[in-house]
Amino acid sequence: MTINYTEDTLLNLKEEYDKTKIQDIIDELEKELVGLKPVKTRIKEIAALLLIDRLRNQIGLVSGSPGLHMSFTGSPGTGKTTVAMKMADILNRLNYIRKGHLLTVTRDDLVGQYIGHTAPKTKEVLKQAMGGVLFIDEAYYLYKPDNERDYGAEAIEILLQVMENQRDDIVVIFAGYKEKMDKFYESNPGLSSRVTNHVDFPDYTAEELLEIAKLMLEEQQYKFANDADKVLLDYSERRMKQPHFANARSMRNAIDRARMRQANRIFSSGDKVLTKSDLITIESEDILKSRLFS
Repeated sequence: MTINYTEDTLLNLKEEYDKTKIQDIIDELEKELVGLKPVKTRIKEIAALLLIDRLRNQIGLVSGSPGLHMSFTGSPGTGKTTVAMKMADILNRLNYIRKGHLLTVTRDDLVGQYIGHTAPKTKEVLKQAMGGVLFIDEAYYLYKPDNERDYGAEAIEILLQVMENQRDDIVVIFAGYKEKMDKFYESNPGLSSRVTNHVDFPDYTAEELLEIAKLMLEEQQYKFANDADKVLLDYSERRMKQPHFANARSMRNAIDRARMRQANRIFSSGDKVLTKSDLITIESEDILKSRLFS
């Protein structure tokens, strides 16, 4: 049988695209996340594939079911959870998942401490995640080959079964440091074969961290004094070289400490009459008191 595709058919498909409002989510990503250009590009590519697959189905074209399980790799504080939430929204609007919610878990939520404990824990988490996206942070901790009494392998086996047999009702995203995740997939080829979309999250630059800090302050109705942003840029460059650096998370901690120092500075000013500017301004000294400058 030959199907004749008319301009009206294409118009209807465009209307279908407009209904999903996928571009709204892409625009939100651009607005809410500083930098991360390769991540945003990859999400657009995945969204485009899913959209075209949906449109092809609308007019009866055969399409291979797109693999939806994903891997997000990168350092802490690079926006992996935020992007996962947007991805869940995209999948829901395109009807690839029923609910569109995101459930974030770690090893402790999935793996038990004694025989017979892991299976019910893992199955309960999967039950809660059905119809949405299950986000497993630091997923490599599920697998501990050096410990014969570890039950992580049991959790992985259950995940594999659900990822294959119920792939139309749940999407799993594995997340963590890239090097550790690569070893995790090497040790678990069954998982690797089921994860088709890999997204790598780069660390932020010092300039991007400063922009993020300004957005954080704006959200809390604070602002930097004229010279404070330069001091924070210097702080960012120093902090990036220190252990346990966590990108945007580290900047949020720095902002919280600066607010604490600002509050103490104002409190110690005695009977000074305060203005609105006093209450909303972070001075350079509020940042310079960090131990990184000592």
